[in-house]
Amino acid sequence: MLDLLIQNGLLFDGLGSAPVRQDIGIKNGRIVAIAPSLSTDGCEVIDASGLWITPGFIDIHTHYDLEVEIAPGLSESVRHGVTSVVIGNCSLSVAVGAPQMLADIFQRVETLSHRLIDKWLQKSISWETPAEYLHHLQQLNLGPNVAVMFGHSALRAHVMGLERSLTNQPSTKELETMQDIAAEALDAGFIGISIDMFPWHMMSGEWCGYTIPSQHAKFKEYAMLANLCRQRDRVFQVTPNLQRLTSFLEIFRMSFGLRKPLRLTVLSALDAVHSRQLWRIFSPILLLWNRIFRGNVRFQTLTEPFTIYSNSSVTPLFEEFASGVQLNSCKFPQERQQLWQSEDFREQFRQNWMGGKRKSFHRQLELMKIVSCPGTDWEGLSFAEVANKKQQDSLEFFIDALQFYDTDLRWEATGANDRLEPRLAMMGHPHILPGFTDAGAHVRNLGYYDGALSLLKQAITTGFISPETAIHRVTGEPSQWFCLDAGVIKIGAKADLVLLKPDALNQPISPQVEITDPLLDGEPRMVKRGSSDIVQAVYINGVQVVSRGQVSERLGNERLGTILYPSCTK
Repeated sequence: MLDLLIQNGLLFDGLGSAPVRQDIGIKNGRIVAIAPSLSTDGCEVIDASGLWITPGFIDIHTHYDLEVEIAPGLSESVRHGVTSVVIGNCSLSVAVGAPQMLADIFQRVETLSHRLIDKWLQKSISWETPAEYLHHLQQLNLGPNVAVMFGHSALRAHVMGLERSLTNQPSTKELETMQDIAAEALDAGFIGISIDMFPWHMMSGEWCGYTIPSQHAKFKEYAMLANLCRQRDRVFQVTPNLQRLTSFLEIFRMSFGLRKPLRLTVLSALDAVHSRQLWRIFSPILLLWNRIFRGNVRFQTLTEPFTIYSNSSVTPLFEEFASGVQLNSCKFPQERQQLWQSEDFREQFRQNWMGGKRKSFHRQLELMKIVSCPGTDWEGLSFAEVANKKQQDSLEFFIDALQFYDTDLRWEATGANDRLEPRLAMMGHPHILPGFTDAGAHVRNLGYYDGALSLLKQAITTGFISPETAIHRVTGEPSQWFCLDAGVIKIGAKADLVLLKPDALNQPISPQVEITDPLLDGEPRMVKRGSSDIVQAVYINGVQVVSRGQVSERLGNERLGTILYPSCTK
């Protein structure tokens, strides 16, 4: 006898097959029957007439490592149909290491609330090994399934001590210890290892303003970790250093082995505002890498315009230049004011703003719009427009506004993926995975929790790929490449399903909105809404956790998700 029967829906299997109208029978959280017509005896029946049934979406790039400890339902993703997430990205994880050290590594990189960090620290850490960490996660009331990358920054600091991890290279013994612990993690069930070379990522705490541990490693250390992943056919995730072009050559070298290529994913493929032709190089690079040199490389891209919100000078966008790092290092407004009152500092800021050969952030004041500023009528105007009205130099006005209004001044800037044609080209590329959402990170700066739905909307409104292909790209395809037992509807699979209303998909990408989040004790958070008309229901382990935008109380209070261990053989 079935527990749940979903009838008359148009089923997308997640493999890219043409959809077929089918019934789905579920028992004990698993799909046990798929047929055109199934018996309804003794079970709950859901009529899915006019709806699409898809596998739950997989978000391949999140930073939920701390939030999952406090609110394991991860409702901001689940409400948009996500039923599996990958954590431990960008070298950041909490699998090993002292709590305060890990908090100092995480907090500034991901601009997490002090209250969120404090809540996590109060829970402390009860594990000592990577295997114990996975066991701990499995005991949480997980909403979505969780696949875990092993973060290099945590590993390096744990083995070398935080100070040495930021200022020195490991001894031979320390390198061997890192290798042993990383191998233990992969053998315990981590799906791969993440490293980070991106120079924006800074420490907080005692070593405030230093780049995080992974960035201080040399090629030998990275290559050792890459070889561990190659030997076990696990994922190796890397963020290149845009300021040091040799980092791309190092990544290229690491990706090849004598017997088999490295399963490598690189962040990220974007249509950058500061370099309008950059996006065109990704396709030929991937052609060369994967087809000519027989690599196994996947870039990642965001499925919508990459807009970041900032509060005055407190923003990750300023981390790429020295005076911006100083401003972000200030704990209190008075410290920022002291900097701004120095003409030497103001001149340094001007020089930094205008300088730099390889910018990640465009710094074009005509493209930076004011969201809110008390006592002004500037909302919706760019800094350049307001400066023009005031007959003032744009950069001088920007500096004055940052100083006078401090964090009461909120502004936004789109740095990439604002043009439809390049965005579609990258989302449709066979070796670029849609999914660079950063869900759970930068909670005041961005909120791309509905990346899969954004892809599907654009597939429907433009026809650039078929609906079954779009669904495959965020379900079965990442499942196969990351070696996860998820993302496919088949007999025996876990009943992680989404019921979609197809007519509602014919709408624009949803805007980011700001809410006050109880998780953060009422502090603001950027999120997405607008999915309630599309997502009629979300099921995890056969349990309905979302219904037309309403999140069930069972989410986060009952263990529904599980740890996703690697399903590929060595």
